[in-house]
Amino acid sequence: MNLEATIMEFKAHLEKMKMYQSAMSVMSFDDATIAPKGATADRAKRNGFFAAELFALSTGEKMKSLLEALEPHKEELDVNTAAMYRLVKKNYDKSVKIPIDKIRAFRELTSKANDVWEKARKDNDFAAFAPYLRDIVAARKEMVEFVRTDDAPTYDYLLDDYEEGATMAMYDEYFAKVRAAIVPLLKGVMESKKKINYELVKMSVDIETQRKISEYAAKMVGYDLNRGYIGETAHPFCSTFSRNDVRITTRYDENDFLSSFYSILHECGHALYEQNTGEDIAGTVLARGVSMGIHESQSRFYENVIGRSKGFWEYATNGLKEILPQSYKDVTATEFYEAANLAGPSLIRVEADELTYSLHIMVRYEIERMLFTEDIDIMELPAIWNKKFEEYLGITPPNDAMGVLQDIHWSFGGMGYFPTYSIGSAYSAQFLSYMKREMDFDALVKKGDFATITAWLVDKIHRHGSIHTPKDLVHKIAGEQLNADYYVDYLNEKFKSLYEIQ
Repeated sequence: MNLEATIMEFKAHLEKMKMYQSAMSVMSFDDATIAPKGATADRAKRNGFFAAELFALSTGEKMKSLLEALEPHKEELDVNTAAMYRLVKKNYDKSVKIPIDKIRAFRELTSKANDVWEKARKDNDFAAFAPYLRDIVAARKEMVEFVRTDDAPTYDYLLDDYEEGATMAMYDEYFAKVRAAIVPLLKGVMESKKKINYELVKMSVDIETQRKISEYAAKMVGYDLNRGYIGETAHPFCSTFSRNDVRITTRYDENDFLSSFYSILHECGHALYEQNTGEDIAGTVLARGVSMGIHESQSRFYENVIGRSKGFWEYATNGLKEILPQSYKDVTATEFYEAANLAGPSLIRVEADELTYSLHIMVRYEIERMLFTEDIDIMELPAIWNKKFEEYLGITPPNDAMGVLQDIHWSFGGMGYFPTYSIGSAYSAQFLSYMKREMDFDALVKKGDFATITAWLVDKIHRHGSIHTPKDLVHKIAGEQLNADYYVDYLNEKFKSLYEIQ
């Protein structure tokens, strides 16, 4: 078979895999939104079946022969095909040694664990979830042993799954710098004489009105609802089936409409990334965000850099007040801006303010680090969680539902995911600095010209999908790698000004 024919067969095989992935994504979206709880066991079996089928396609003899045929010609491949080869080969090398029955069993386990976690959180019953979490951690450790090629820490392998090249050493250095900046800044905020009245924006807003607000916010920043959908679930997320079918979810609180408002902006950031991947890579393995760190940079950019800026509220207030109840008619843009940036210790990560958010992530990162580097009992986690919250945020969760049980990630085996939320925030500040060198960002936001801002992000980030590695992508934008100094400077400038800290 000549090279051209091999490439065509390689891409056809990847397209088949993509169809399985899309089908599994649809099923996952259904599981999280409308699927009946009584079908948990059936869904777990189905999910395990499809996971095993996809695994067989990605690691079977056909994939092996295709990769072997392409290997001598790596330097001859065009940019997109070379990127496909790189991604698929890396996944093959990391997966081929794992027995397929382990993949099926893990998918069945996490399908069941997700429903158990949801009920355990509702019932404040960590003990009910603990056996599943213990099995998930054991399974993750076992899988690393199957694919291990060196003596790197087990957790490094998991971190690399979500951010290529990430290690504990990298995150330890990053979090040390961020912690050194946030802790004294938070102290200054708490001691400031500047008081923000959040009660102004906690007047009741019925759910149907909030649905209208969600649509207003999504359209405002450019989320294409003709190729998207806004659903409702316990834990907001974004699901991508293709660049023309990217769905998001949110949750509503009648007494805090800003909660859903900002979750919509956050998920729209993810969705815009996916909707704007290049047409030249549509339907391929490259048509996705390059890493969770870069993906989170986009969600945090729309949620915080744009959505919590003063200019944003100067633009959005009048339009928003046309939808809000009459009780909001006297709230000013400045009051909305200040309420949106109220900072201080809080219990729930997804409700955390922009300043303290990374402290929430540090708690999770350090606990995951312990799970994979120390011999700790799963039943110790609630106490460890509470102790770390007291250390970093000065508060202790009143129960496990508001503590160790609050996140969905561990129920689906997402160890290594959490740190990307924080570096996503750091990347967003870094990208803002680059953007300001080329345009008057503040003026664009103030007049609601989000299209120009998005166009910059599309050109630099979105359209490339996964063609480049995360490090290469960032280096192409401005000739450097992740630099936490931008994030530190951004937080200091914003919160010192807002809270009148000298």
